[in-house]
Amino acid sequence: MNSGKLVNDETGNCTFCDLTVTLNFGLLGPKFNGLVPGWLEYITIPPGGGNNKAILFYSILFCSILFYSILFCVFLFCSVLSCSVLFYILTCSLCFFSPVCSQYSRGVFAIFGLYDKRSVHTLTSFCSALHISLITPSFPTEGESQFTLQLRPSIRGALLSLLDHYDWNKFVFLYDTDRGYAILQAIMEKAGQNNWQVSAICVENFNDANYRRLLEDLDRRQEKKFVIDLEAERLQNMLEQVMGFKDINLERFMHGGANVTGFQLVDFSNPMVIKLMQRWNKLDQREYPGSDYTSALTYDGVMVMAEAFRNLRRQKVDISRRGNAGDCLANPAAPWNQGIDMERTLKQVRLQGLTGNVQFDHYGRRVNYTMDVFELKSNGPRRIGYWNDADKLVLIQDSPLLPNDTSGMENRTVVVTTIMEGPYVMLKKNWEMYEGNDQYEGYCVDLASEIAKHIGIKYKISIVPDGKYGARDPETKIWNGMVGELVYGKAEIAVAPLTITLVREEVIDFSKPFMSLGISIMIKKPQKSKPGVFSFLDPLAYEIWMCIVFAYIGVSVVLFLVSRFSPYEWHTEEPEEGTDGPPSDQPPNEFGIFNSLWFSLGAFMQQGCDISPRSLSGRIVGGVWWFFTLIIISSYTANLAAFLTVERMVSPIESAEDLAKQTDIAYGTLDSGSTKEFFRRSKIAVYEKMWGYMKSAEPTVFTKTTAEGVARVRKSKGKYAFLLESTMNEYTEQRKPCDTMKVGGNLDSKGYGVATPKGSQLRSAVNLAVLKLNEQGLLDKLKNKWWYDKGECGSGGGGEKVSLHQTGSTPPTFHSTLFLSNVAGVFYILVGGLGLAMLVALIEFCYKSRNEAKRMKLTFTEAMRNKARLSITGSVGENGRVLTPDCPKAVHTGPPLRQSSGLALVSSELP
Repeated sequence: MNSGKLVNDETGNCTFCDLTVTLNFGLLGPKFNGLVPGWLEYITIPPGGGNNKAILFYSILFCSILFYSILFCVFLFCSVLSCSVLFYILTCSLCFFSPVCSQYSRGVFAIFGLYDKRSVHTLTSFCSALHISLITPSFPTEGESQFTLQLRPSIRGALLSLLDHYDWNKFVFLYDTDRGYAILQAIMEKAGQNNWQVSAICVENFNDANYRRLLEDLDRRQEKKFVIDLEAERLQNMLEQVMGFKDINLERFMHGGANVTGFQLVDFSNPMVIKLMQRWNKLDQREYPGSDYTSALTYDGVMVMAEAFRNLRRQKVDISRRGNAGDCLANPAAPWNQGIDMERTLKQVRLQGLTGNVQFDHYGRRVNYTMDVFELKSNGPRRIGYWNDADKLVLIQDSPLLPNDTSGMENRTVVVTTIMEGPYVMLKKNWEMYEGNDQYEGYCVDLASEIAKHIGIKYKISIVPDGKYGARDPETKIWNGMVGELVYGKAEIAVAPLTITLVREEVIDFSKPFMSLGISIMIKKPQKSKPGVFSFLDPLAYEIWMCIVFAYIGVSVVLFLVSRFSPYEWHTEEPEEGTDGPPSDQPPNEFGIFNSLWFSLGAFMQQGCDISPRSLSGRIVGGVWWFFTLIIISSYTANLAAFLTVERMVSPIESAEDLAKQTDIAYGTLDSGSTKEFFRRSKIAVYEKMWGYMKSAEPTVFTKTTAEGVARVRKSKGKYAFLLESTMNEYTEQRKPCDTMKVGGNLDSKGYGVATPKGSQLRSAVNLAVLKLNEQGLLDKLKNKWWYDKGECGSGGGGEKVSLHQTGSTPPTFHSTLFLSNVAGVFYILVGGLGLAMLVALIEFCYKSRNEAKRMKLTFTEAMRNKARLSITGSVGENGRVLTPDCPKAVHTGPPLRQSSGLALVSSELP
């Protein structure tokens, strides 16, 4: 009953993950030991052992284990009926005529054996002509042969019922010609009625290359549902081609990405089965290495023959064949007279055997039998229902609704696969001193521990051997990395920074995300830009400074003009005491152009001036200028504090668009992972352009590991950017030598999830555990613990907090100490101003010396000497004259002003 196994491969892969024959219908498990090196044609019981005789026929291309099972059953049969056995081992398909005919002439009651497509018609015709009953565990035939009893029941009804239950309307039917035609005919009839799309493929003569081409073609056609009706060895060969392994065993399918359904005829809880297995296990395993489901059918067939002979004895039917019983080669054929009685008695047998109720209809076919329906789960096959003629398909519990409980796992250690990647999983400093899980530390190590506590299981951490996250090879279709560990049954949970993607979701299950992230850009941290000499001007844009200069000049000019036109700014000059001269005709005005400039400058510098406007218009000009300077100085002071305490790094790249536009800086991703897959599948123009560059770049811009990518960024001197998950980018920023940084925002939004195999009973429990940890805030605590609390670069390591990164701008670095370079420009202006003052003083000195020389009728040198002596020592000059500098003459103008007015008028007269 290895036929009719269903495969529902939802992965999109060409994966025929079916149960082996010995799993679905086996008696003692999958144990084959090779082929018989010849043809074991029949086993006879000579007359000397009694009147009851039987012929056991054995055909080609069956495992040698069947020989042992038949032999064991024959010994049981002979022990019941007191007979002896004789073996004939022949080497060709036509050689059975001579010994069979010879034995027939001596007396034959029935033939027990197997046939294949080459011998079925010959053997059934032989038995029909001679009225010899054939009892066979071979595949059932659809033809009506009166003298053939078929121990193997048809799965036609069960298969069609299961197809109706799954509501399949498009699938592939793979079969061989030994028994596939009958099932194919039934499927095609049903397909015509229900408009099914069935692709039927015969693989009888396929070799490895044919299988490979077939599977590749089915994969291109995106076929995901299969009905496989093959012999065990042919099925095993196909599975080897699909999976890419030569050591196929049941464990690889238990945790695979396919949904597997099969039928089982043997009930292993049956006391008869248990008893026989116990007896079999006591035999020498070298001679009786094991049994399969055909052995169970063989056992039942022998029991049917034994029961038939008992019934004949009880009925006292004389079926003895004395003397020459006939010639099988006679023309016309001489059938056995009691053959019909023997055939009728065999079909009337009804007993409980290893394969359940054994009963035959008028045509020798099994009726009233029950087959269990099994689905393969991560912990082995699970019975989901049964099928029989009366009730049809009965599901105990629909497979999609099977509970994802963890019962029965307390005594088993769950394998947790992960990847060595900081800060998720790392070796402890003294890891050699520890054993097992205690050797590791990190975010995922803590997360796995918390999940195990919530679920109540034991676990073992296993580092993925190839160090990859998981991707499918486009040629072999084999998954690598942690995904491959889950798909091929080497692990049951993956707790790692494994990104949830559509391609992976097709072959494994993910929990809710335990961490949100996105693809980000990592570059080498640029050197801090040295502050310029005039960096104190940076708080205000240069346009503002230019406007301030023009405003200063404009205010001074306006003040000069309004002072000229306003009569309140003019006053007459009184004559000096002791003189009778009239007052001057030109009333003086203090706000000349130079005094106006001085007044505006003093107000801007918030230092005041010794003159003030008296007119209303002049005071309006002064008031608006003071308001203007108040706002400008306040804004400048506020920005200056930030600019002097914050250093900004100039980054050549700020976004993915910047990367795509330039060619000086190379960029790449991890060679196997979701980031590379994102760019490969993206339809956004910028990302398509980036993918085109990355896949054609020489040398390659892809790295095997994240650590290799980070090292390449650090060694490239700013000529390589690495695209990776933002969480790893942020973690690397906090690790010494603190020379990497994240730039720009995230390119996408995704999450990390805990992965389990498809249909795993752990899925629901793991998902609930992750949700509970998130609600308790433990996931955030773990991230802060391993990202920031254990950071090595301080608060300004590779950038500030995550919020700063999300702005897309280059993160600033804060410091509390000012250096000379920050304020050097101020000192330069101070020194320049002092130098300018000294230069102006020298010019004034020379100018006054020249005027003094003319007035005193001295040489220019003598005048300069006298002025220098007076400036330094204040001594008396030559000829007894005291040299004093020209002082402005004091003038008294107009009526005296009140002190409260705050105005003082001073007039100076310079010669």
